[in-house]
Amino acid sequence: MTNAVAQMSTLELRELIGEVVEEKLLELLRDPDEGLVLQPAVRERLLRQRNAVAAGERGRDFDEVMRELGLG
Repeated sequence: MTNAVAQMSTLELRELIGEVVEEKLLELLRDPDEGLVLQPAVRERLLRQRNAVAAGERGRDFDEVMRELGLG
């Protein structure tokens, strides 16, 4: 391997590194839930939560929380 890398041109080495980095990023950033089925009950709960937040029934304003914590 050392000899093979030593014999590569700068362009070949850059391409190899780029391919390895891309492969690793795709591996790390892939969706771990890909292919899994979202259960209907979970979907319904998520939709209810989203609607409650949109209606102001749930959640708090981010800026308000930051001020309370003395962070903003």
